[in-house]
Amino acid sequence: MFGVVRHIVRKEFIQTFRDKRMIGPLFLAPVVQLILFGYAATVDVKNVKLAVVDQDRSQESRDFAAAFTHSGYFTQTAAPDSPDGLDGLLRDGTVQVGFVIPEGFAKKLRAGSASPVQAIIDGTDANSATIMGSYVDLISARFSESVILESMAGRRIALPRFEPRVWFNPELKSSVWMVPGVVCLILLITTLLLTSMAITREREMGTLEQLIVSPIKPRELILGKTLPFILIAFFDIVLTLTAGKVVFDVPIRGSLLFLFGSAVLFILTTLGAGLFISTVSRTQGQAMMSVMFFAFPAMLLSGIFSPIECMPKVIQWLTYVNPLRHFGKIVRGILLRGNGPKDFRLELVLLLGIGLTTFVLSAFRFRKRLE
Repeated sequence: MFGVVRHIVRKEFIQTFRDKRMIGPLFLAPVVQLILFGYAATVDVKNVKLAVVDQDRSQESRDFAAAFTHSGYFTQTAAPDSPDGLDGLLRDGTVQVGFVIPEGFAKKLRAGSASPVQAIIDGTDANSATIMGSYVDLISARFSESVILESMAGRRIALPRFEPRVWFNPELKSSVWMVPGVVCLILLITTLLLTSMAITREREMGTLEQLIVSPIKPRELILGKTLPFILIAFFDIVLTLTAGKVVFDVPIRGSLLFLFGSAVLFILTTLGAGLFISTVSRTQGQAMMSVMFFAFPAMLLSGIFSPIECMPKVIQWLTYVNPLRHFGKIVRGILLRGNGPKDFRLELVLLLGIGLTTFVLSAFRFRKRLE
């Protein structure tokens, strides 16, 4: 059996690498996708365009506006003379945040009374609006604290001070969070696409019928067809992790052995799905479209791009049958927190169950098609 499988694996490697068009998708595309996703798929909000309507025109109002521009998050791009001037700037996207500092702002500060400032935030992008709102609250609180300290000059006063400590990602770089998820996506697409297209390619070339009438057993053919893509998947994992470490300085705090072991369970699901797609697709074009139909819902329901906790309850329960959800959680835990197997008992059991079920059922269907 192993001799037959070895020959099939060798044939598959030769046939795959003989096609020069496959070299790029196999080895270059994962790195390019990692870099593009790492830089582009970010939730960081920087260089927020700010417009300030300063009706007070005092030193205090200028200091208040300067507190935002000096923070590194805001860039003042406009200074309308009246609040009406903000409407057009916000509507055409020239600015994202507008402040209206009313007349008497400095006088109220010196008197120790509240000095309200109107902040108008573009809520077109709800996530960015929430982050910009938190920036406004934080910088305003710091400005208020400085005003209180100045007013209490010469008197002893103790103010509570909140000093947060961020673990695992001290610089709060979204790329550190995003890159491990992109590794999972690359592994999903690569193994799913290669498996489905390799078998449909045999059908298009007319060689699948030759394999059927040969003495090769179905289990030998299935193993020989899928084993090369497992090896290619492991190579892509090493390649993308190395690129993530070099380009984005993504930490690797956990066990790589545990990571590869979890990847085997996940690859069972993608290979199984690839086998299933190959039984319903007659051409490589159909296989590619079927892969996209399967992959996109898996991405959206994985928690890689948006928190699962923010989804409706019904959708949250539905995500438990998505292997990408469990594998993404495991990969991020291994790389960022250094978690081990005991921290992911439930995820490992679910991943094993989904993987075995998917692969066995798809292999059985594929075998029936061969017979």
